[in-house]
Amino acid sequence: MRILIFLVTLSFVLSSCGSKSKNQDAKLNLDQLLQKYPDSVNILVQKGNQLIDSLEFQRALELGAKAFRLDSSNVSARVLYAECLINKQNRSADDVMRAFTMYRILVKKEPKNVPALVGLANTLVLLNDHDNAFKFINQALRLDKTYRDAYILKGTIYKLEGNTKLAISSYETAVQQDPDYYMTYLLLGSLYEYEKDPICIEKYTTAYQLQPKNIEVIYALAYAKENFGQEKSAQALYRKMTRVDSTFADGYFHLGALAQFSFNQPDSALFFYKKAVKVNPQHIPSYHNMGLLYEDRNDLSNALFSYAKALKVDSTYQLSRDRVQVLRKKL
Repeated sequence: MRILIFLVTLSFVLSSCGSKSKNQDAKLNLDQLLQKYPDSVNILVQKGNQLIDSLEFQRALELGAKAFRLDSSNVSARVLYAECLINKQNRSADDVMRAFTMYRILVKKEPKNVPALVGLANTLVLLNDHDNAFKFINQALRLDKTYRDAYILKGTIYKLEGNTKLAISSYETAVQQDPDYYMTYLLLGSLYEYEKDPICIEKYTTAYQLQPKNIEVIYALAYAKENFGQEKSAQALYRKMTRVDSTFADGYFHLGALAQFSFNQPDSALFFYKKAVKVNPQHIPSYHNMGLLYEDRNDLSNALFSYAKALKVDSTYQLSRDRVQVLRKKL
């Protein structure tokens, strides 16, 4: 559906230009078109929807707000802006209610607008009204039985209600509608992983093939492989994480944990933990595991110092509290 919007958008842009400009614009990608036509509501909406699919909600919100300011009567702009509100970081109750009101008005105005129906259902889920959310989802699917996001939202409701079987079924149906959307594979992978089913690796692998440089995707696949006995493969993925984003502390932490607990390489483990706390001085598990390494070396003063670092960040961190109590008895 969003691909169709883009084609319509491109057609609209080209129709307003001369033949030479048409040929030039046909060679431009969406980002280049947005740079050339920064006040085109249609292009702003298409780019915003693309960003939402990539989970870049803050940037999508900026474009959605601009599109809404430029033309508040544009239905697609209103849908995008409302969707950004409910997906923004640090979303407030007021954001949810504003989105709910916008969707409700849109649905009343255009009762066959599928994105608006699903958006309204989404706000109802956030308001914990699953029954009415299902009503609008089913209404949307009667209009368009191939609408991916409707099945994803159904799966999410089932997941919230603890019905893993139906959640998986809904997500699998979403995959059938759009096999190139990586997020659905992540959602499926998380459910299979929760069920301790190694098929989660297959789902995460597909997401990884679609998004090979996405940190969250790499992490999900690496973590699953670590938990299902594929430590060497997990180690390679964690290393890739640190190359893609050298500021992502969890990559270094897991490399340290594998070195410490799987490969018996304490020096390497300490090196990676130090890298983790360098990029994130509040990374508690790294401080704690450093303490364990120092204990193994019978270096109790540095062990206590490491545990103290962890407890400085979170004084309630029980693992470090327990070790401190044990070590104090030895001093």
